[in-house]
Amino acid sequence: MSTSSVPASSLDPQVCEQARLSRDARFDGLFYTAVTSTGIYCRPVCPAPAPRPRHIRYFASAAACEAAGFRPCLRCRPELAPGDGAWRHADDVVAQGLARIEDGALTEAPLHSLADDLALSERHLRRLFIDRLGASPAGVHGTRRLLLAKQLLTETNLPILDVAMAAGFNSVRRFQTTLREAYGLSPRDIRRSARETATPDDGLVLRLAYRPPYAFEALLAFLRDRALPGLDVVTADSYARAFITADGPAWFRVSPWDTSAGSSAHALRLELHGARPALLLPIVARVRRMFDLDADPWAIATTLRRTPRLRRALAHTPGIRVPGAWDGMEVAARALIGQQVSVAAARTLATRVLHRHGTPLPEPFHAHGFTHVFPSASTLSDADLDGIGLTRDRARALRTVARGVADGTLPLAPGTPLDSLVARWTAVPGIGDWTAHYIAMRALSHPDACPAGDLIVRRALGDNGDALTTSAVRRLAEAWRPWRAYAVLYLWRTA
Repeated sequence: MSTSSVPASSLDPQVCEQARLSRDARFDGLFYTAVTSTGIYCRPVCPAPAPRPRHIRYFASAAACEAAGFRPCLRCRPELAPGDGAWRHADDVVAQGLARIEDGALTEAPLHSLADDLALSERHLRRLFIDRLGASPAGVHGTRRLLLAKQLLTETNLPILDVAMAAGFNSVRRFQTTLREAYGLSPRDIRRSARETATPDDGLVLRLAYRPPYAFEALLAFLRDRALPGLDVVTADSYARAFITADGPAWFRVSPWDTSAGSSAHALRLELHGARPALLLPIVARVRRMFDLDADPWAIATTLRRTPRLRRALAHTPGIRVPGAWDGMEVAARALIGQQVSVAAARTLATRVLHRHGTPLPEPFHAHGFTHVFPSASTLSDADLDGIGLTRDRARALRTVARGVADGTLPLAPGTPLDSLVARWTAVPGIGDWTAHYIAMRALSHPDACPAGDLIVRRALGDNGDALTTSAVRRLAEAWRPWRAYAVLYLWRTA
């Protein structure tokens, strides 16, 4: 069942009821259960005794529950539910709008700015959101802010002022008023109700939930093979990198959540250092996208297992995720650099670009393994790339791409429709279909990106060592829609 890609009214009550009663983690975040007798809404995995069916209403999103006047459960904590990533393959205006809201489109700009960007009227955009998600764009944005605030109050020792800033409020008073109106609780009430010990003050630690299964080791292996010395630090069980904010450099690490205290195993641990609270909401959204935490592995497997070669791979490594990227320009540059060379050779060339043109980091960052941040598009647009090992044509193409990213003519924004991105990027000399789809896969985390001309994919699908043609792969891949990127990753891993 995919809830956010269909109208909220299309939720199947029988499927929801079965998932609720069995506390099926596969449905966590795909719908929410509201209890009319208590005014509370829950995740389908809530451990509380199951209410009677006559008191139950089902909603497609947390925002829809809150729009209907329900408050989040303090026990199952809806703020920890993974998002419904099904909308990412829709490539429609609601998908684009959701992606832009995640990136902060409504944090400072009014709704009409978002509507203008999507070439819609405010009224039409609001109607589309209500029909699809059961809540307006402002309601979706407001619910995200309040649920993040609830998580921070529960899991961290951040001062209430910092929590208010992280949730996008300019004053504690406004934050307290909004929280009390929505949940009937003050920030201190929520903090006192926390069942878990807040994390230490050394950095900020948050739990990022996902739907199982999750092949985290496989994702780390992919990132490890492509890690650049001084930029990425990949260990046996974690990934870390530095990045630049408006206030200066910061860094994060992602690792499995510690379940020794009996808490949920279906989560990763985000450790964040150096970023002020007001930047937290977009950072969390970016990390979730990078680690594909909102994927629905059950829906993906249901589609892909129809292909025998993929069926075996799915059984061997369930829960493969699309490895996203922190920096879209970095992915685009590395995709260009990596054309027709091995992963190791591409990593060597990219490291030279990083160390020559990247932003040097202060000495304290070196202790964590970070020396540079990858150069920005504006830096690369006029960079001297001689002596790095790139051909003249490749260096020229890289500068052209950097200029296009810098001026916005080459899209890298989450929510960009796949066909639109491929058409715009392949119009650039030196950018082919493989490169455009790879950029869509890694920079946008698009689940249906499909570099059909990839030699490894063609060989993996061929017989007796013979590679399929690109057109044959495209025909076969039609059966994998809308999850072609996951099929490609399984084929890369099994080749």
